[in-house]
Amino acid sequence: MSRPAPTRRALLAASAAVAATAATTATGAFAASAGGRLPASAKPAGGPGGPVDYQAWTSADDWRSGAAEGARVTGGRRPGIVIGRPHGTVEYRDPHGGTDRTRWEYARWTSPTYRPHTGARELIASWNAHTPPGTWLRVEARGTYSGGGRTPWYTLGVWAAGDGPDVPRRTSLDGQGDGRSTVWTDTLAVTEDGLRLTEYQVRATLLRAPGAVATPTLWRLGAVTSDVPDRHEVPATAPGVAAGVELTVPFYSQNIHIGRYPEYDNGGEAWCSPTSAQMVIESWGRRPSPRDYAWVDPSYDDPQVCHAARSTYDYGYEGCGNWAFNAAYAATYRDLQGVVTRLGSLHDAERLIRAGIPLITSQSFRAEELDGAGYGTAGHLMTVIGFTPDGDVIAGDPNADDSDGVRRVYRRRQFENVWLRTRRTLADGSTGSGTGGVCYLFFPTRLGHTQLRALASVGVE
Repeated sequence: MSRPAPTRRALLAASAAVAATAATTATGAFAASAGGRLPASAKPAGGPGGPVDYQAWTSADDWRSGAAEGARVTGGRRPGIVIGRPHGTVEYRDPHGGTDRTRWEYARWTSPTYRPHTGARELIASWNAHTPPGTWLRVEARGTYSGGGRTPWYTLGVWAAGDGPDVPRRTSLDGQGDGRSTVWTDTLAVTEDGLRLTEYQVRATLLRAPGAVATPTLWRLGAVTSDVPDRHEVPATAPGVAAGVELTVPFYSQNIHIGRYPEYDNGGEAWCSPTSAQMVIESWGRRPSPRDYAWVDPSYDDPQVCHAARSTYDYGYEGCGNWAFNAAYAATYRDLQGVVTRLGSLHDAERLIRAGIPLITSQSFRAEELDGAGYGTAGHLMTVIGFTPDGDVIAGDPNADDSDGVRRVYRRRQFENVWLRTRRTLADGSTGSGTGGVCYLFFPTRLGHTQLRALASVGVE
């Protein structure tokens, strides 16, 4: 029997109406030193293990390990791939009317076959790239089934940082499938009971107008695979290494934007993901320039949140909650990286917080399941910025009437369960889906060893 597909919009939309929780603490800054990757001797053997495996290609050697069709490896401080000599041309007609151009020249890069340490029911890709005007990219994935045979090459995103008239509009592509697997917006999911993906490849196609000089640059391409057990309850954890630590993160409310820009899903509950993303991006000292958000009505507060919503909007899904698009948006800022992964416990989150790395989590719950929230939701994004001395979660929850109401403290046991479970009981007694620990991690390219070790401990390099 196939697993039912979750309603993607429901998984990523939050309810309105919140109650504020007051408290004030602060922490010192974490110094970042010249970094990159940990020396091999400092990496944990085999990563964190468990039902989740994140793999990425980021170094010059990584890029050389794949199959290039017209793509060229660039070195320097941030290695990547660009269009070298175009491999040919391809037809693509933008279904959302962003551009009239239909013919593009391209180069393509395909990863080596990667075998995760456990079979996977789901795969979520993420990438970091620079796309000058007139350039864009398509990201795809293909898996091998445990019972033999392969999935098709599934499109997991058509993406460009901008949305000018010279590029197609960012979009996911639902409706893909072969009877054994499908794509739900940003997630490749195995739908045949008992079947798993035992290995996979990802590939990126870099595109531009024929004869153009500008090229996309792809710096990071990766995927997280998972086989998180179906469960309504997760094991409880005791307070860990981050008890009493709180990071400094600016607070933004999604609800002050209710009714703004219907073309980007109307603000409010639909903007939890870009609002959370903007908080974490700015915590690293990056922010858009006034020129970037000059299009925003000058009477609106926090125009950078409007800019984030426009920059993450998925014209296929018709929302701002595409996980990969939010990670890619973070990486449009100077020397910043964005990753979509899954964590296994609040201890994972604590190691990151202790190292100065906030995270953005996705959860769903009834109002009575998370004290102090004041709302229930089928899916909502918020930031984790610290832990109280007793180990409760300090969150930047954008579902607030104003920025003063964003900081919340949520009970540890309640938070870890609504975030990490994969099944939940709905108000009518039926069973709904949970996200199973999905989170975004945004972090600079240059990090200290403490931060690199914390990332490596959760399988991210």
